[in-house]
Amino acid sequence: MSLRPVLLAALVVLAGCGGAVGPEAAATGTETETPTATPTPMPAHPDFADPATDRLGWEAGYWFDESLDVNATDGLNASERNAVVARTMARVERVRGLEFESAVPVTVVDRETYLADENVTATGWDEAVWEGLLLVGEDRSVEAVFESFYGASVQGSYVPSEDRIVVVSDTPRPMLDRRTLAHELVHALQDQHFGSVFDGRANLTRDERLARQGLIEGDAGYIEDLYERRCESGWACLPRPPAGPGASLDDDMGVYVAAYQPYSDGPAFVHRLRERGGWAAVDAAYADPPTSSAQVIHPDRYPNWSAREVRIPDRSAANWTRFDRSPPGTTVGEASLFATVWANGGTGTFHLQRPTRPHRAYNYTHPTTAGWVGDRLVPYRNGTETAYVLRTEWATTGDAAAFAIAYRDLLRTRRGAERREGDVLVVPAGPYADAFRVTRNGTTVTVVNAPTVEALDGVYARRAG
Repeated sequence: MSLRPVLLAALVVLAGCGGAVGPEAAATGTETETPTATPTPMPAHPDFADPATDRLGWEAGYWFDESLDVNATDGLNASERNAVVARTMARVERVRGLEFESAVPVTVVDRETYLADENVTATGWDEAVWEGLLLVGEDRSVEAVFESFYGASVQGSYVPSEDRIVVVSDTPRPMLDRRTLAHELVHALQDQHFGSVFDGRANLTRDERLARQGLIEGDAGYIEDLYERRCESGWACLPRPPAGPGASLDDDMGVYVAAYQPYSDGPAFVHRLRERGGWAAVDAAYADPPTSSAQVIHPDRYPNWSAREVRIPDRSAANWTRFDRSPPGTTVGEASLFATVWANGGTGTFHLQRPTRPHRAYNYTHPTTAGWVGDRLVPYRNGTETAYVLRTEWATTGDAAAFAIAYRDLLRTRRGAERREGDVLVVPAGPYADAFRVTRNGTTVTVVNAPTVEALDGVYARRAG
């Protein structure tokens, strides 16, 4: 699988912190009925006979509530795997209310094989953006961080351009995980019905990509949740294989938090859409996807709220140039700024672990970042040296002041910054050893970063306005 520069070419399902999300079970024994809490009404298919034409809830000879004669003790043979995939497709379309238009090839590989096929690349642009978020410092490579992150966390992937699914197994004999399979089959279903949502993703800002992922991964994660609930209250389901070790990210947990936001808030976002207007409202969102992670974090802002467009005039000296992009820079968004604040000690210790609504894994809503209404991060370079300007817009002057105070504080307390004249701080050592100028003007907070205090004006000269 190819991973474009810190931009997935495939749609993946990620393990939660410390391993797979949800209950685990040893993959032993044959399929058995789970005790039923709420009986599932029997549909009109006596004796599980095949229908004359394709039906919602039936795929390739299997009904959604049909038991399977399979043994998961030592993995699934070809016929057993085909049966599991077919029934899972029937179950996904039964829950989602959409019919699969064609079969989807599914391959199961061990993690070693997956890692051998993985290809992560990052550019100087990526290095500057992730350093600007205070999430990947100069002591580490963005490429290496993401290679480790995705290599250990990816549980499966769907490649829209190839219409195929790869499930990653952490057991000695590759085995199918029912949650991962259901999740990736939703991506195939999305591609068959709403394929245009995958077009043009490379030209989006970081925040726009996260927002669109919030819908795409949110729909898949929401169905995964509903699917698992039915396994617990009526459906006979194969036991799940043991979870792998998950990612060992050490100082890079902020990267995980930044990347995982669509998987956390997306299902809650889709749940809210469904509450408003049923599956029709979810389907309609694919023609008008969210454009900001703030809309996914705060579902009531979709679709009528939009972020402000922020631009940064070029005030650099001749020896500092912007990266060749049009328009310059990118929008990082509320989710990424939350990750910055969280990873640098700007939130309560357990804030992230306190989700505030159904189908939400973590809590990305925080007073320091909830007032975000727009931003722009523009990287600069001077030979091998890099710098950046980050301008953020806030709903009120109070929101802007709170962010400016929090940002200065995290530089001092987490990164050891020392105060210089005026609004300049200097981090004397470590992976973020640079000069920072943090200013607020009304609802605008501007952060200028440069290798030295003297270079700050060379990157972004002080002027009125």
